[in-house]
Amino acid sequence: MLLDAMPDHVQSRLADYARLLRIDRPIGSLLLLWPTFWALWLAADGIPDLGNLVVFTLGVFFMRAAGCAINDYADRDWDRHVKRTQDRPLTAGRIQPWEALALFGGLCLVSFLMVVLFTNPLTLYLSFGGAVLAFIYPFMKRYTHLPQLFLGAAFSWAIPMAWAAQAGDISQLAWLLFTANVLWTVAYDTFYAMVDRDDDLKVGIKSTAILFGDADRVIIAMLQAMVLAILVMVGHQAELGTLYHLGLLVMACLFIYQQFLARDRAREGCFKAFLNNNWAGLAVFAGLFLDLMFA
Repeated sequence: MLLDAMPDHVQSRLADYARLLRIDRPIGSLLLLWPTFWALWLAADGIPDLGNLVVFTLGVFFMRAAGCAINDYADRDWDRHVKRTQDRPLTAGRIQPWEALALFGGLCLVSFLMVVLFTNPLTLYLSFGGAVLAFIYPFMKRYTHLPQLFLGAAFSWAIPMAWAAQAGDISQLAWLLFTANVLWTVAYDTFYAMVDRDDDLKVGIKSTAILFGDADRVIIAMLQAMVLAILVMVGHQAELGTLYHLGLLVMACLFIYQQFLARDRAREGCFKAFLNNNWAGLAVFAGLFLDLMFA
């Protein structure tokens, strides 16, 4: 392989960049991808345009990588105090802060150029909001106990963008999907924040896991119920049928399983509950895809 032929120091450098951009951990990209696909397929009322599918699939991976770079830049002095993050390349000094900023800017620029070249003016205007949300989210944990809400907005902004690119406007259905995804993101990222809650309390990082306290699992369950209720509304307004609702049923069962995984609030269980949301997003997309294909 070409990588094996490179000098060891080059291989090590590339590995650190891959870790910074979370190329080795695609879960964040997948959690961003499924709702984007929900929007593309619904806006198209079937199969979306190939160009939009390519642009938004690549855009998801590029912008998630950009978000990881700016997140580690923002947290570079805090991460050394958190067990899970203390060996990240930026925190450990193997990558310099300016490199993370350069990667963030470069990936945003590539994503922006794809929007300029292959979509429409409305999508272009919306892209500025997405870039702002991606940049400010990592800094919110210093000022508010609701950084997960800002992450939810950042992770959901691809929904109106994808809808605008496919349909040329943004309908009420798009904003219902946006709202459902914001709530879903807050729910699953609270599971994620519960993994680091003890460390975050020591260093003063804020999160919904800390804000919710002992009511964390109850509030997450309420958020999950709201997500399902809104997605049922989406199905009603879009006149979707049995297959879509079976996808929602699978999501509901997975939400119950996540509550079981996190029942003791142990780090490993909470992290598994977070990861399980990939299958919840896929279940909704599979139901939507099959319903539109065979309706």
